Amino acid sequence: MNMTTSPHSQSSESSLVILDWLRHRITQIEVKNPRIAQIICQLIPPSCPFARTIKLFNKTLLVIPPLCHINPVYEELMELRFRALVFLSETNC
Repeated sequence: MNMTTSPHSQSSESSLVILDWLRHRITQIEVKNPRIAQIICQLIPPSCPFARTIKLFNKTLLVIPPLCHINPVYEELMELRFRALVFLSETNC
C-alpha cells in the first residue's frame, strides 16, 4: 500500500468513480418510447418532495428547504426528465 494514500481516500475515490459512471449512464439514456417517457416523468418528480413547512396555529415555525441539490445525480435526473417531457411534447402523447 502506498504510504501517501490512506484507505479512506481510496474509498472516496472509488465512490467518485461510481458516481461519475452513474452520471454518464443517466446522461446516455435515450428516450425513444412514449410509455418509457411517461414512466420517467412519473418516477422523477418535477420538484423536490422533501421541502416542508412546519406550522403551529397558522404560524410558521420552521422551513426545511428542498435537499435535492445534495443528491449527486440531481442534475442528470432533471435533464432526463426534461428529455422525456420534450419527447412526449414532440410526439403529442
